[in-house]
Amino acid sequence: MSDQDRGEQAALQAFESAGAFLRGHFVYTSGRHGADYLEKFRILEDPRATMQLAAIVAGYFHSSGVQLVAGPTTGGIILAYEVARQLGVETLYVERGERGGRVLRRGFMISPGTRVLVVDDVVTTGGSVLETQACIAEAGGLVVGIGVLADRTAGRMETNVPFFACLSLDFPSYAPEECPLCAAGVPIAPPRGSGKRFAPV
Repeated sequence: MSDQDRGEQAALQAFESAGAFLRGHFVYTSGRHGADYLEKFRILEDPRATMQLAAIVAGYFHSSGVQLVAGPTTGGIILAYEVARQLGVETLYVERGERGGRVLRRGFMISPGTRVLVVDDVVTTGGSVLETQACIAEAGGLVVGIGVLADRTAGRMETNVPFFACLSLDFPSYAPEECPLCAAGVPIAPPRGSGKRFAPV
């Protein structure tokens, strides 16, 4: 078994042990429907799982000369801190700008040429990490890679820097009018953040 296969197996075990894989009938942010959902905050509320996955990301980029780790709000804050701690470097996070994109606030600054690793929890469209990369570059940093816990694009996201995901997933999704779950009368799960938990896979 290759190092990559071992890493993916360890990541899968961490997600499963945290109860992060959910099954049911979900409406995604895009408006499309599907039977599978990855609840990233089940991972981030589990310190042990977060440490394990952060170690996989840190291990992949350990020889990249990382000087700073950056993550987008919200989940990216936790992951950026833990990856930075394991790499022995500093961290910062970027926030949504009032006019879109991502910006540095709270006195965060980047020295020109600083080698920055961008991390995030789950990539669905890639928007957050690409906006974070653009923010870092505009501030004078040099993005040397992007590392995420899970890639829901199944490797279809395009970047101009090395990209690594602990776990690569491909969840089928459907337009509401074509959804087989709707046709079968399966109830839609409560919105995330409603306080109701779904049964894990």
